[in-house]
Amino acid sequence: MQKYQDVLAEILIQEDDLQKRIRELGAQISADYQDGDLLLICILRGGVPFMVDLSRHITVPHMMDFMAVSSYGVGRRESSGSARVSLDLQMDIRGKNVLLVEDIVDSGHTIASVLTMLGTRQPKTLKVCTLLDKPERREAHVPIDYLGFTIPNKFVFGYGLDLDEYYRNLPFVGVVDLDKYKPSE
Repeated sequence: MQKYQDVLAEILIQEDDLQKRIRELGAQISADYQDGDLLLICILRGGVPFMVDLSRHITVPHMMDFMAVSSYGVGRRESSGSARVSLDLQMDIRGKNVLLVEDIVDSGHTIASVLTMLGTRQPKTLKVCTLLDKPERREAHVPIDYLGFTIPNKFVFGYGLDLDEYYRNLPFVGVVDLDKYKPSE
């Protein structure tokens, strides 16, 4: 695997800016869910760093659960358009305020599929919180209730977003230099 420094074209969102916006989102969500019964659902794996940091800034009691849903494969930069659930929720969401926490909304296909599926489980409310939104790539309508950053149509990695499953641990969001990046086989 290449070192991230060798394929980093630019840092799109610095660590301090990420953390500041996440604090603001946590305060907004806390104000909106004073009535409680809040369940954060993280879409694995990319959403984990975001949900963990976000959860620390949500001051109302809340629960967490996880789903593994994918429309990408290793080395792929384009969504296949069909979502596959490989890990479903452990909790019953009926009657709960559900907040789906996602790293990025790109084409929208994956999150739209998840919203449709979860909607059939009768949550009290079902909303979306995404760290990044890439509206230029949108193919499916996704209502975004809480948004970290709108970004241009660039291949990004870091802070949960992987580059061939690596570099999710970076504290910033970077842009891949496509002239230097060699995908894993």
